[in-house]
Amino acid sequence: NELEDGVLKTINMGMQAILILMIIGMIIGTWILSGVVPTMIYYGLQILSPGIFLVATALICCVVSLATGSSWTTAGTVGIALLGIGQGMGMPAPIVAGAIISGAYFGDKMSPLSDTTNLAPAMAGSNLFDHVRHMAYTTGPSLLIALVLYGIIGAGYAGKELDTAQIQEILTTLSSSFNINILLLLPPVLVIAMVVFKVPAVPGLIGGVLLGCVFAVLFQGADFGAILSASNDGFVSETGVVLIDDLLTRGGMQGMMWTVSLILCALSFGGILESTGMLGVIAGSILKLAVNTGLLVTATILSCFTVNVITGEQYLSIVIPGRMYKDAYAERGLAPVNLSRALEDAGTITSPLIPWNTCGAFMYGTLGVHPFAYAPYAFLNLINPFVSIFYGFTGITMIKMTEEEKAAYAASKLHA
Repeated sequence: NELEDGVLKTINMGMQAILILMIIGMIIGTWILSGVVPTMIYYGLQILSPGIFLVATALICCVVSLATGSSWTTAGTVGIALLGIGQGMGMPAPIVAGAIISGAYFGDKMSPLSDTTNLAPAMAGSNLFDHVRHMAYTTGPSLLIALVLYGIIGAGYAGKELDTAQIQEILTTLSSSFNINILLLLPPVLVIAMVVFKVPAVPGLIGGVLLGCVFAVLFQGADFGAILSASNDGFVSETGVVLIDDLLTRGGMQGMMWTVSLILCALSFGGILESTGMLGVIAGSILKLAVNTGLLVTATILSCFTVNVITGEQYLSIVIPGRMYKDAYAERGLAPVNLSRALEDAGTITSPLIPWNTCGAFMYGTLGVHPFAYAPYAFLNLINPFVSIFYGFTGITMIKMTEEEKAAYAASKLHA
């Protein structure tokens, strides 16, 4: 009974994230059907330039992963095309793969459509949009540093000839299959505005679904049946071009069920670790060394990385440390967004650097480049954890709990 109670209690903590993921599945389906995602990809690919190929590669993958919320989809579609182009220019595959990974995981980390972006605040007890805003302080500078480094490396290839045949095929197919219009960028702009103005996540994202439905009718002439199908089952692309079809066949509420089931398994495992007292023993041993905020953030970062190494699963690297350190952050008066940011600054971002992790194995199988080969060039993934630790020691952007958060924490401890 105690084990079951522990599992159910932890699952209940993640229930809002699960509901949001189901809504996000609907957003993805309707945004592809309406042409929002194709339009973002269409304009993103046009920033490609020989002189700044690595910078452009990272930015393109940022755009696509922000639009889809998936690093795997980004790497498996435009990532493959960009890798081929880079190698055609004589660039080493590990360098190009590093730029692809950096861009793909920027969006995976920052997009409200991403599963990990929803899971981290659920574990820490923070709000989704507050979490995204707070991550910008560490992820933004990390991306800028990464882009500078890619610019320096890429300058040596500025005179190379660029073969854009694959990219041109994608652009042509997108423009012939969808009505591409600059106004279709409005829904993601409005979602970003909702993040800025602190609109609650569930109604805000439902608004995104409704925008997708309206734009599908206005710009693509979709009927009610097509909208309903895209919302529930996802969009099915039938252009005949494999790259496009792989990129755009996704979404729908049902398409999120695999992710939801995996999160439920991770939450169940975390609940058992907590209810048996194992989590408390592990956390207590580590927290003896975390005598200040900087060491607490460092402990969080190292724990997320360690769980990624030991379990090989990105979700567990967020769930387990999230449960381990939630009380420690609250007892120091630190707002939950500090913990949720640290979880993603290490749990999400380091997963593709480990060959036996599910993310590292996927990237290796997709790009054909070993994680140990591209890891030195995945600058965003390497820099981000250190920026987070630096902020912990300096106190930069380490927000304190509000009175409401203190009251909520006290009530939760009393109830427990």
